[in-house]
Amino acid sequence: MHAFPCGTLPLDFVGTLRARRNAAPLEKLASPEQLDAWFLESGMLDSGPGADETDLDIAVDLREAIYSLVAARLDGQPMPARAIAELNRHAAGLPVTLRLHPDGATRTGSVSQGLAALAREAVEILGGDDASLLRECGRPECTQVYLDRSRGHRREWCAMRTCGNRVKAATYRARQHGSADDN
Repeated sequence: MHAFPCGTLPLDFVGTLRARRNAAPLEKLASPEQLDAWFLESGMLDSGPGADETDLDIAVDLREAIYSLVAARLDGQPMPARAIAELNRHAAGLPVTLRLHPDGATRTGSVSQGLAALAREAVEILGGDDASLLRECGRPECTQVYLDRSRGHRREWCAMRTCGNRVKAATYRARQHGSADDN
């Protein structure tokens, strides 16, 4: 099961490698089946694209290219040319196929079509006004990136229900422990 705390699919896709700074980050795209599941759970596609090992390698390469571009933006550094070229190559791909039916619409496509959609949205974020809203979660163990659209742009965590609650609970416990030591 995948998490989508950002509300922005390319950044949620970057989050499929959790806790990047840990000695053993948690890979959520460890198999082609997990990549198919990500596309389904994200709502990008209504049926699994049938990913294989090559598709998985390509998807992970794109994910890491997006992350390197986001990290450069966060650090105020120039974006790496190789990552820009990778992102642009994918963004030029065919779009996901939308079809209207009497009972609704469907989204279908290949892995490359799904990756093209992610790449195009990442280009819009990184090359537009939203780039200034990029943030990384304030919980040290988390490396999820997100767009801070909060009023005042003071959001600290990728998601309040997970990282925010963990940080606040740890702070509370530390305060309680400290006051117990004072007695």
